[in-house]
Amino acid sequence: HQDTARQLDYIRYNNHIPIVGDINGTPKCEAKSPKASTVSFHNIHYKVTQSRGCLCIKRKSTSKDILIDLNGVMKPGLNAIMGATGSGKSSFLDVLAARKDPAGLTGEVLIDGAPQPPNFKCLSGYVVQDDVVMGTLTVRENFRFSAALRLPSSISNKEKEDRINRLIEELGLTKVADSRVGTQLIRGISGGERKRTNIGMELIINPTVLFLDEPTTGLDASTANSVLLLLKRMSSHGRTIILSIHQPRYSIYRLFDSLTLLVNGKQVYHGPAQSTLDYFSNIGYTCEPHNNPADFFLDVINGDSTSVNLDPDKIASVRESIEGRLVQEYRGSQFYRDTKSQLEQIVAGKQYSGKTRSRTITYNTSFSTQFKWVLRRTFKNLILNPQTSFAQIGVTLFLALIVGAIFFDAKNDQSGIQNRMGALFFITTNQCFSSLSSAELFITERKLFIHEYISGYYRVSVYFLCKILSDILTLRTLPAIVFSCVAYFMIGFKPTVGAFFLFMLTVALVAYTATAMTMAISADQSVVAIANIFMTIAFVFMMIFSGLLVNLPSIPSWLAWLKYLSIPRYGLTALEINEFVGLKFCSDELLNSTLPSGKPQQCTGENLLTNQGVDYSTWGLWQNHVAMGVMTIILLVIAYLKLRYIKKFT
Repeated sequence: HQDTARQLDYIRYNNHIPIVGDINGTPKCEAKSPKASTVSFHNIHYKVTQSRGCLCIKRKSTSKDILIDLNGVMKPGLNAIMGATGSGKSSFLDVLAARKDPAGLTGEVLIDGAPQPPNFKCLSGYVVQDDVVMGTLTVRENFRFSAALRLPSSISNKEKEDRINRLIEELGLTKVADSRVGTQLIRGISGGERKRTNIGMELIINPTVLFLDEPTTGLDASTANSVLLLLKRMSSHGRTIILSIHQPRYSIYRLFDSLTLLVNGKQVYHGPAQSTLDYFSNIGYTCEPHNNPADFFLDVINGDSTSVNLDPDKIASVRESIEGRLVQEYRGSQFYRDTKSQLEQIVAGKQYSGKTRSRTITYNTSFSTQFKWVLRRTFKNLILNPQTSFAQIGVTLFLALIVGAIFFDAKNDQSGIQNRMGALFFITTNQCFSSLSSAELFITERKLFIHEYISGYYRVSVYFLCKILSDILTLRTLPAIVFSCVAYFMIGFKPTVGAFFLFMLTVALVAYTATAMTMAISADQSVVAIANIFMTIAFVFMMIFSGLLVNLPSIPSWLAWLKYLSIPRYGLTALEINEFVGLKFCSDELLNSTLPSGKPQQCTGENLLTNQGVDYSTWGLWQNHVAMGVMTIILLVIAYLKLRYIKKFT
């Protein structure tokens, strides 16, 4: 049935018959087609600044041209951008979609002859190369999330639901609409269905221009063909679709309406896709009868070096000469003159500066609406991810049992002092290193966050606040409660209600502060392993100044200030005061005796704390909690600022 449907699509396409139907060719009602838009680009030039050298040597900055003098018009239909790897396809697509860093960019991109609105990236659709969709949610739930945040509040929930259902039918996702998209641990839908889900997330707002970066990446030939047929059907209804693609099969290539070929950021062709072979034939490059045109173009661009036995230096020179010739041939062609004529008509009587305009992000929903939907999705993702929810509590329970068994029923004697100190140190250290799991909080969802933020789903503050509530109040509070309830009574700490709840509060505060530091370090990182290295080094140094491994009053003054940055020190000190004040570890006869050195016996907890330089007064206890609270706030502010000003454009 699918083969027959595809053959009918080819017949309709070749005879200019509009293609209407779902992915299997079943006719149905289409949504109201968007107003057709024409994208024109004028004298686009983009360069980046590269720095050479290391931190200890003066760095030299050089500029590299990525795109050079690009001009053209892309009308409603399927517009493809092709070129070899590194030719600038993705950069060019980002420039057209207003998602490229304005620094180093000159030229003008017009929509229907008018400058791009500042919030163009929120009005257009953009499907990134790597799928960015919440895998723990179903297809329908992902569509609802996009509709709730990207559609205006004036649209009723019934209208949004109708649009979602219609879109599911159009994309051929009816059978998997209520299936999870899938993660590394959860089996989900197929690659083609996942790609169509990504496309549907952008089609929710019914954009007039849809951009796709390498939409066939990771798909087999048949699935890629079905995805491009879907795009062809959408373009036949007045939508402007612009995509970058590397090396499509012939059945995909023949669907293109226009084609732009790039070589090292320069245009060597821009015009109707079906005229490309004739153009190359006229300039001396003829495609064999059974060769794929896409493969043939890349062979021409690369100098067909694979079939010529030349040394590397000669291959480079051949490529440069061919590149120069192709550029010159195109500049002298009729296609180039026609393009220039169209561009002159578009800008006739209008004045443009040639500089990129300001860019802003606008939102269709309020802060409260965004907060409600993002928080709901965050907690749902948390619950449906067993490795971040149930596993976390399970590991905490296991460690609590192990610690409780090792330090079980600590006695009120000299060995009890050591056992209590060791247990408190382990508990504090464990809370710090357990927070390393929050390093993945921003890193694993980095691409998803950047894409949704740029597209106008939600504010950075909304995303950050929801992550804080889900991670700190859930993954840090619940494990702290579980750990305290198990380990506290097994070890035999002070059997009073006030001491128990103060212990639980201190353990939770240590987890909060360590998590905040982890977020502050990892917020601008892109690799979990690197963030873990930074955090591990920081925690190891903090452990040294915690007060157990070294006597803090004996540390030289020029190093003593580091103790104020130690999270374990504040936690361990508070736990020691909570536990040792009021305890006796020897008989009444020895209580008032002294050691041969003249120092009093460590028979009371107060003696022990005094020898360690710990202020065990009421303020001495609570100042540790205040310090951890202040550190948590400061570190969270740093994490937010990093997330707010992270580089969101490539």
